[in-house]
Amino acid sequence: MAGSTAPIIFILEPFGGSIRRHNAALPSLFWDDAGVTRGDGVFETFLVRQGRACNAQRHAERFAASAQRMGLPAPDVNYWLKATEEAVSAWVEERGEEAEGTCVWTYTHGRASTGFPSAWLTITEIKPEQLRQRREGVSVLTLPRGFTPTEESAQWMLTGAKTLNYAAAMAALRHARAQGCDDVIFTQGTGEDARVLEGATSTVVLVKKNGKIRTPLSGGEVLRGTTQEALFDAAQAAGWRCKAKDLTVADLYEAGSVWLVSSVRIAARVTHLNGKKLPAPDNEQEVRALIESAVTSA
Repeated sequence: MAGSTAPIIFILEPFGGSIRRHNAALPSLFWDDAGVTRGDGVFETFLVRQGRACNAQRHAERFAASAQRMGLPAPDVNYWLKATEEAVSAWVEERGEEAEGTCVWTYTHGRASTGFPSAWLTITEIKPEQLRQRREGVSVLTLPRGFTPTEESAQWMLTGAKTLNYAAAMAALRHARAQGCDDVIFTQGTGEDARVLEGATSTVVLVKKNGKIRTPLSGGEVLRGTTQEALFDAAQAAGWRCKAKDLTVADLYEAGSVWLVSSVRIAARVTHLNGKKLPAPDNEQEVRALIESAVTSA
Protein backbone atom coordinates (compact mmCIF):
# COMPACT_ATOMS: atom_id res chain seq x y z
CA MET A 1 0.00 0.00 0.00
CA ALA A 2 2.62 2.52 -1.05
CA GLY A 3 1.55 6.04 -0.18
CA SER A 4 -0.86 4.92 2.56
CA THR A 5 -1.62 7.50 5.25
CA ALA A 6 -3.35 5.17 7.73
CA PRO A 7 -1.56 4.65 11.06
CA ILE A 8 -0.10 1.29 12.01
CA ILE A 9 -1.90 -0.15 15.06
CA PHE A 10 -0.96 -3.39 16.79
CA ILE A 11 -2.94 -4.81 19.72
CA LEU A 12 -0.64 -6.59 22.18
CA GLU A 13 -1.15 -9.16 24.91
CA PRO A 14 0.05 -7.50 28.16
CA PHE A 15 1.86 -10.63 29.35
CA GLY A 16 3.27 -11.69 25.98
CA GLY A 17 1.65 -13.76 23.27
CA SER A 18 0.02 -12.89 19.98
CA ILE A 19 0.53 -9.60 18.15
CA ARG A 20 -2.50 -8.51 16.12
CA ARG A 21 -2.69 -5.77 13.49
CA HIS A 22 -5.78 -3.63 14.04
CA ASN A 23 -7.81 -1.85 11.39
CA ALA A 24 -7.29 1.87 12.02
CA ALA A 25 -10.85 2.59 10.84
CA LEU A 26 -12.36 0.52 13.68
CA PRO A 27 -12.52 1.24 17.45
CA SER A 28 -10.48 -0.87 19.85
CA LEU A 29 -10.88 0.60 23.37
CA PHE A 30 -13.68 -0.25 25.78
CA TRP A 31 -15.65 2.52 27.46
CA ASP A 32 -14.32 1.60 30.92
CA ASP A 33 -10.60 1.38 30.11
CA ALA A 34 -8.62 3.11 32.87
CA GLY A 35 -6.37 4.77 30.33
CA VAL A 36 -9.36 6.69 28.97
CA THR A 37 -11.42 7.27 32.11
CA ARG A 38 -8.58 8.09 34.50
CA GLY A 39 -5.34 8.42 32.53
CA ASP A 40 -4.20 5.41 34.57
CA GLY A 41 -1.43 3.95 32.48
CA VAL A 42 1.99 4.60 30.99
CA PHE A 43 3.37 5.27 27.55
CA GLU A 44 6.64 5.67 25.70
CA THR A 45 7.32 7.52 22.43
CA PHE A 46 9.96 6.57 19.86
CA LEU A 47 11.20 8.18 16.68
CA VAL A 48 11.00 5.88 13.65
CA ARG A 49 13.75 6.82 11.21
CA GLN A 50 15.55 4.92 8.46
CA GLY A 51 13.53 1.78 9.10
CA ARG A 52 14.13 1.47 12.85
CA ALA A 53 12.87 2.66 16.19
CA CYS A 54 15.58 4.94 17.57
CA ASN A 55 17.03 4.79 21.10
CA ALA A 56 14.86 1.75 21.75
CA GLN A 57 16.72 0.23 24.70
CA ARG A 58 16.58 3.40 26.80
CA HIS A 59 12.89 3.80 26.02
CA ALA A 60 12.22 0.17 26.96
CA GLU A 61 14.03 0.56 30.28
CA ARG A 62 12.08 3.71 31.15
CA PHE A 63 8.82 2.03 30.09
CA ALA A 64 9.45 -0.86 32.48
CA ALA A 65 10.34 1.55 35.30
CA SER A 66 7.17 3.58 34.67
CA ALA A 67 5.03 0.43 34.73
CA GLN A 68 6.55 -0.60 38.05
CA ARG A 69 5.92 2.86 39.51
CA MET A 70 2.27 2.63 38.37
CA GLY A 71 1.75 -0.82 39.89
CA LEU A 72 1.29 -2.46 36.48
CA PRO A 73 2.49 -6.02 35.90
CA ALA A 74 6.06 -6.00 34.61
CA PRO A 75 5.98 -5.81 30.79
CA ASP A 76 8.09 -8.21 28.73
CA VAL A 77 10.11 -5.52 26.96
CA ASN A 78 11.58 -8.03 24.50
CA TYR A 79 8.05 -8.85 23.39
CA TRP A 80 7.27 -5.13 23.00
CA LEU A 81 10.49 -4.62 21.03
CA LYS A 82 9.64 -7.54 18.75
CA ALA A 83 6.17 -6.08 18.16
CA THR A 84 7.79 -2.75 17.36
CA GLU A 85 10.05 -4.37 14.77
CA GLU A 86 6.97 -5.88 13.08
CA ALA A 87 5.14 -2.56 13.16
CA VAL A 88 8.15 -0.68 11.74
CA SER A 89 8.44 -3.28 8.96
CA ALA A 90 4.80 -2.67 8.06
CA TRP A 91 5.39 1.10 8.18
CA VAL A 92 8.39 0.85 5.84
CA GLU A 93 6.51 -1.44 3.47
CA GLU A 94 3.64 1.06 3.21
CA ARG A 95 5.54 4.37 3.44
CA GLY A 96 9.11 3.65 2.42
CA GLU A 97 12.29 3.62 4.50
CA GLU A 98 12.74 7.40 4.31
CA ALA A 99 9.40 8.09 5.99
CA GLU A 100 9.80 9.23 9.60
CA GLY A 101 7.12 8.31 12.10
CA THR A 102 6.08 8.46 15.74
CA CYS A 103 5.83 5.11 17.52
CA VAL A 104 3.95 5.03 20.84
CA TRP A 105 3.71 2.18 23.32
CA THR A 106 0.62 2.37 25.58
CA TYR A 107 -0.04 0.16 28.61
CA THR A 108 -3.00 0.75 30.95
CA HIS A 109 -4.67 -0.83 33.96
CA GLY A 110 -7.39 -1.88 31.55
CA ARG A 111 -11.10 -2.33 31.99
CA ALA A 112 -12.71 -1.62 35.36
CA SER A 113 -15.00 -4.61 34.81
CA THR A 114 -12.17 -7.12 34.33
CA GLY A 115 -9.03 -5.59 35.85
CA PHE A 116 -7.07 -7.02 32.93
CA PRO A 117 -4.46 -4.59 31.51
CA SER A 118 -4.65 -3.21 27.97
CA ALA A 119 -1.68 -2.81 25.65
CA TRP A 120 -1.15 -1.50 22.15
CA LEU A 121 1.34 0.33 19.98
CA THR A 122 0.89 2.73 17.10
CA ILE A 123 3.01 4.35 14.41
CA THR A 124 1.70 7.60 12.96
CA GLU A 125 2.98 10.48 10.88
CA ILE A 126 4.97 13.16 12.68
CA LYS A 127 2.88 16.28 13.20
CA PRO A 128 3.79 19.18 10.88
CA GLU A 129 4.07 21.49 13.90
CA GLN A 130 6.76 19.26 15.40
CA LEU A 131 8.72 19.33 12.15
CA ARG A 132 8.42 23.11 11.96
CA GLN A 133 9.63 23.54 15.53
CA ARG A 134 12.50 21.17 14.82
CA ARG A 135 13.57 23.43 11.95
CA GLU A 136 12.75 26.88 13.30
CA GLY A 137 12.96 26.56 17.07
CA VAL A 138 10.44 27.53 19.73
CA SER A 139 9.34 30.52 21.76
CA VAL A 140 9.10 29.45 25.40
CA LEU A 141 7.34 30.66 28.55
CA THR A 142 8.62 29.64 32.00
CA LEU A 143 5.85 28.51 34.37
CA PRO A 144 6.01 27.41 38.02
CA ARG A 145 4.78 23.86 38.20
CA GLY A 146 2.82 24.46 41.37
CA PHE A 147 3.73 21.40 43.42
CA THR A 148 6.87 20.10 45.07
CA PRO A 149 6.98 16.49 46.30
CA THR A 150 7.97 16.00 49.92
CA GLU A 151 9.86 12.96 51.18
CA GLU A 152 6.55 11.47 52.31
CA SER A 153 4.49 12.31 49.20
CA ALA A 154 7.27 11.05 46.91
CA GLN A 155 6.42 7.53 48.11
CA TRP A 156 3.08 7.60 46.27
CA MET A 157 3.23 10.44 43.74
CA LEU A 158 4.00 9.34 40.20
CA THR A 159 7.06 11.52 39.73
CA GLY A 160 9.58 9.70 37.56
CA ALA A 161 6.92 7.75 35.63
CA LYS A 162 5.83 8.61 32.09
CA THR A 163 2.10 8.37 32.65
CA LEU A 164 -0.90 8.97 30.40
CA ASN A 165 -2.09 11.72 32.75
CA TYR A 166 -0.87 14.67 30.68
CA ALA A 167 -3.78 17.02 31.38
CA ALA A 168 -1.65 19.51 33.35
CA ALA A 169 1.07 19.57 30.68
CA MET A 170 -1.50 20.12 27.92
CA ALA A 171 -3.14 22.90 29.95
CA ALA A 172 0.26 24.57 30.35
CA LEU A 173 0.84 24.39 26.60
CA ARG A 174 -2.58 25.90 25.87
CA HIS A 175 -1.78 28.71 28.30
CA ALA A 176 1.60 29.32 26.66
CA ARG A 177 0.04 29.42 23.19
CA ALA A 178 -2.55 31.91 24.40
CA GLN A 179 0.42 34.11 25.34
CA GLY A 180 1.92 33.75 21.86
CA CYS A 181 4.50 31.07 22.81
CA ASP A 182 5.06 27.55 21.45
CA ASP A 183 6.14 25.70 24.59
CA VAL A 184 6.86 25.91 28.31
CA ILE A 185 9.69 25.19 30.70
CA PHE A 186 8.46 24.26 34.16
CA THR A 187 10.21 25.75 37.15
CA GLN A 188 10.22 25.42 40.90
CA GLY A 189 9.56 28.96 42.07
CA THR A 190 9.38 32.18 40.10
CA GLY A 191 11.84 34.76 38.82
CA GLU A 192 15.38 34.28 37.57
CA ASP A 193 16.39 32.36 40.69
CA ALA A 194 13.71 29.71 40.05
CA ARG A 195 15.00 26.17 39.61
CA VAL A 196 14.60 24.79 36.08
CA LEU A 197 12.75 21.46 35.84
CA GLU A 198 11.73 20.29 32.34
CA GLY A 199 9.63 21.10 29.30
CA ALA A 200 6.01 19.99 29.00
CA THR A 201 7.08 17.09 26.76
CA SER A 202 10.86 17.49 26.67
CA THR A 203 14.14 17.75 28.55
CA VAL A 204 15.95 21.06 28.90
CA VAL A 205 19.57 21.17 27.69
CA LEU A 206 21.94 24.15 27.93
CA VAL A 207 24.97 24.45 25.69
CA LYS A 208 27.51 26.78 27.22
CA LYS A 209 30.18 28.77 25.43
CA ASN A 210 33.11 26.80 26.84
CA GLY A 211 32.46 23.30 25.55
CA LYS A 212 30.06 22.36 28.34
CA ILE A 213 26.55 20.90 28.12
CA ARG A 214 24.25 20.96 31.14
CA THR A 215 20.80 19.56 31.99
CA PRO A 216 18.70 19.60 35.18
CA LEU A 217 19.16 16.68 37.55
CA SER A 218 16.57 13.97 36.87
CA GLY A 219 14.49 12.39 39.60
CA GLY A 220 11.75 13.89 41.73
CA GLU A 221 9.96 16.40 39.51
CA VAL A 222 12.21 15.83 36.50
CA LEU A 223 11.57 12.79 34.30
CA ARG A 224 14.58 10.88 33.08
CA GLY A 225 15.28 11.99 29.48
CA THR A 226 16.14 9.27 26.98
CA THR A 227 17.14 11.75 24.26
CA GLN A 228 19.27 13.72 26.71
CA GLU A 229 21.02 10.52 27.80
CA ALA A 230 21.83 9.59 24.21
CA LEU A 231 23.08 13.14 23.60
CA PHE A 232 25.39 13.07 26.62
CA ASP A 233 26.92 9.75 25.53
CA ALA A 234 27.60 11.07 22.03
CA ALA A 235 28.75 14.51 23.19
CA GLN A 236 31.20 13.14 25.75
CA ALA A 237 32.67 10.85 23.11
CA ALA A 238 33.14 13.95 20.93
CA GLY A 239 34.96 15.85 23.67
CA TRP A 240 32.16 17.88 25.27
CA ARG A 241 31.98 18.11 29.07
CA CYS A 242 28.49 17.05 30.12
CA LYS A 243 26.86 17.24 33.53
CA ALA A 244 23.45 17.12 35.18
CA LYS A 245 23.07 19.77 37.89
CA ASP A 246 20.61 22.20 39.40
CA LEU A 247 19.98 25.11 37.00
CA THR A 248 18.12 28.39 37.31
CA VAL A 249 16.21 30.55 34.86
CA ALA A 250 19.18 32.95 34.98
CA ASP A 251 21.34 30.10 33.63
CA LEU A 252 19.01 29.84 30.64
CA TYR A 253 19.52 33.49 29.75
CA GLU A 254 23.31 33.21 30.15
CA ALA A 255 23.77 30.01 28.12
CA GLY A 256 25.20 29.96 24.63
CA SER A 257 22.01 28.18 23.52
CA VAL A 258 19.02 26.46 25.11
CA TRP A 259 17.38 23.38 23.62
CA LEU A 260 14.29 21.31 24.28
CA VAL A 261 15.18 17.74 23.36
CA SER A 262 12.71 14.89 22.90
CA SER A 263 12.30 11.69 20.94
CA VAL A 264 10.32 12.85 17.90
CA ARG A 265 10.86 16.61 17.69
CA ILE A 266 14.50 15.74 18.53
CA ALA A 267 15.97 19.23 19.03
CA ALA A 268 14.09 22.52 19.18
CA ARG A 269 16.26 25.54 19.96
CA VAL A 270 14.68 28.08 22.29
CA THR A 271 14.63 31.26 20.22
CA HIS A 272 12.68 33.40 22.70
CA LEU A 273 12.34 33.03 26.47
CA ASN A 274 9.61 34.96 28.27
CA GLY A 275 9.51 37.38 25.34
CA LYS A 276 13.27 37.94 25.22
CA LYS A 277 15.10 36.92 22.05
CA LEU A 278 17.95 34.45 22.54
CA PRO A 279 20.54 34.98 19.78
CA ALA A 280 21.42 32.04 17.57
CA PRO A 281 24.85 30.69 18.52
CA ASP A 282 27.65 30.28 15.99
CA ASN A 283 27.66 26.51 16.60
CA GLU A 284 23.89 25.97 16.19
CA GLN A 285 24.26 23.58 13.26
CA GLU A 286 27.02 21.65 15.04
CA VAL A 287 24.86 21.19 18.12
CA ARG A 288 21.80 20.26 16.08
CA ALA A 289 23.79 17.68 14.11
CA LEU A 290 25.19 16.24 17.34
CA ILE A 291 21.72 15.75 18.83
CA GLU A 292 20.29 14.31 15.60
CA SER A 293 23.20 11.88 15.29
CA ALA A 294 22.94 10.83 18.94
CA VAL A 295 19.24 9.96 18.65
CA THR A 296 19.48 8.22 15.28
CA SER A 297 22.46 6.06 16.18
CA ALA A 298 21.28 5.07 19.68
